[in-house]
Amino acid sequence: MAKKYNLTEVLKKNFGFDTFKGDQEAVIKNLLDGNDAFVLMPTGGGKSLCYQLPSLMMDGTAIVISPLIALMKNQVDAIRNLNEEDGVAHFLNSSLTKQAIEEVKADVLSGKTKLLYVAPESLTKEENVEFLKSIKISFYAIDEAHCISEWGHDFRPEYRRIRPIMNEIGPAPVIALTATATTKVRDDIKKNLGIADAPDFKSSFNRPNLYYEVRPKTKNVDKDIIKFIKANPGKSGIIYCLSRKKVEELTEILKVNEIQAKAYHAGMDSTMRSQTQDDFIMEKIDVIVATIAFGMGIDKPDVRYVIHYDIPKSLEGYYQETGRAGRDGGEGQCIAFYNSKDLQKLEKFLEGKPLAEQYIGRQLLRETTAYAESSVCRRKLLLHYFGENYEVENCGNCDNCMHPKKQVEAQDMLEIVIEAILALKENFKAEYVIDVLLGKETADVLSHKHEELECFGSGQGDDAKHWNAVIRQALIGGYLDKDVENYGLLKVTKEGHDFLKKPKSFKIVEDKDFEEDETVIQTGSSSAADPELYAMLKNLRKKIAKQLELPPYVVFQDPSLEAMATTYPITIEELQNIPGVGAGKAKRYGEEFCALIKRHCEENEIDRPEDFRVRTVAEGSKNVSIIAAIDRKVALDDIAISKGIEFDELLDAVESIVYSGTKLNIDYFLEDVMDEEDLDEIYQYFKNSDTDSIDVAIEELGGDYDEEMIRLVRIKFISEMAN
Repeated sequence: MAKKYNLTEVLKKNFGFDTFKGDQEAVIKNLLDGNDAFVLMPTGGGKSLCYQLPSLMMDGTAIVISPLIALMKNQVDAIRNLNEEDGVAHFLNSSLTKQAIEEVKADVLSGKTKLLYVAPESLTKEENVEFLKSIKISFYAIDEAHCISEWGHDFRPEYRRIRPIMNEIGPAPVIALTATATTKVRDDIKKNLGIADAPDFKSSFNRPNLYYEVRPKTKNVDKDIIKFIKANPGKSGIIYCLSRKKVEELTEILKVNEIQAKAYHAGMDSTMRSQTQDDFIMEKIDVIVATIAFGMGIDKPDVRYVIHYDIPKSLEGYYQETGRAGRDGGEGQCIAFYNSKDLQKLEKFLEGKPLAEQYIGRQLLRETTAYAESSVCRRKLLLHYFGENYEVENCGNCDNCMHPKKQVEAQDMLEIVIEAILALKENFKAEYVIDVLLGKETADVLSHKHEELECFGSGQGDDAKHWNAVIRQALIGGYLDKDVENYGLLKVTKEGHDFLKKPKSFKIVEDKDFEEDETVIQTGSSSAADPELYAMLKNLRKKIAKQLELPPYVVFQDPSLEAMATTYPITIEELQNIPGVGAGKAKRYGEEFCALIKRHCEENEIDRPEDFRVRTVAEGSKNVSIIAAIDRKVALDDIAISKGIEFDELLDAVESIVYSGTKLNIDYFLEDVMDEEDLDEIYQYFKNSDTDSIDVAIEELGGDYDEEMIRLVRIKFISEMAN
């Protein structure tokens, strides 16, 4: 059939393009010849054309199985705009009325419809299966095919039922398409769809125009994001958060800072979601704050930045979401904020799930951690994850390549690693290998009697972070391989064996320590824009604290002083915009601080940054129900349950309330959960301490109390002493 057509002419006539991109032409010819295909093409590579064009050329109707209603509507509208006949494309899903469904079926039966988009849920309905049995089907296209695999980033169980239903409807060629899939996911897709022998059409995953960066996620993350958006005025961007709650909170913060933003998540009704998506495409808004529910198939080529507020659960998810930037080949900035505590929370969410799901989830999280913490070229890491070798030493378009860390020789360390893996019969994961190298007598190690091996403790001169870096970079260098299908066991490749026989130079860059970075940003004077003013503010705080016989941090915390030395507030009202300064604190201590800042600005002729002062959403509106519940003496754990949040999240909110200057009495709760002596010891510790750091408190108190107990007493102390 393909021979009858000049494909380039058909392309020009129907889509207005002069040439095909990448593998498009080969995929289309394969389908026109009646063959199955697996297509792996990055976002923006032109996947949809691979089935849209042949559907217009073949007899019958192509069935496109797609997971999102918004995606179907977009694609149907796009095809209709290119064709004289409206009935050329339709969708069949739960959003249609009975009458609309009858109209769709009439167009299909008349032969007008060449493309019929169907949701996987609609495909399972008996009346739809019976209808599809009665028509000629040219081929089946399974879009977003990674949804079939539990190893993919968006597993949907209903996708597993597609093959049996296609068997019931009747045979036709199958084309499976996805923008992101590891070898494991690809094999899973082909096996489940029964197209194991189908040829693979795999495009490069490299998107040279995308800039990748990972930043430490600190308490100032909202401010960092607002600064970034203000520095990119008028540009379209997407911000991804993991929870709906965070999506809504961040959207409100952006709005009060005069940024045109809207929220998008699965908890909103479909009309509102569609309207938000249309507003973004039509550029009525600049920013969408969303969960991963947004973006699959979004047809907007000029998204200029994608920000990850939370590090994603998998690298496939990260790649797919960042891939929505710069689809036109223009600028695309991909910024992710990372804090290891976020990953610990994600690991916690896996508890209680089936063991197989927990195992897969943890494996995917480890890959994400490796990407975030590594100092290696981010492009190289991403491409290696998808089984593609990136030979260039410095891509010139990621944070690690633009600010490279010094390389260190690690030849001896690689020898030690390879020898240990071989001694362990290539039967263990990286974490276990590192435990053996560090000489850790864990229950696992002892049960295998591996403490008796010669390599046990051979790596005690370095810490786990260094050994992790060696293993990760040895995987990229091809000396080691990871058996993903079999618990991520480490194997030594031919290159690894050759290296052992004839060692050569092996240089690595050490991983980043985000915990250290965070400490510097939150407590070091380096993050204050005006070090001289910062020093003066610290002296004033010390003087006031001495008069009141209080530790200085009770007056204002360091991050609050840093913010004052950056935005120069000179009125009580402006001071309330500073993080950690509520109305109570501003009135109690603010006058002297504002006077000092004003004097400093006048004496040094400083132009205050009037245009950039981050406004926060009034804490009162957000926390008023927590304050009311505490006033009614509701147990704090019950408040957390009623709000659907973790206990430590509730403590975050309560801390933010008391640190901002509101007085709360939680004695009723402390009496229930703590001994008076313990409470008194922790209270006295804070009274005499120079810092309110929980980590320091745990260390100083000798590990007698857990973190929650110390945080609770700190809340009582700040509330009574500072407010």
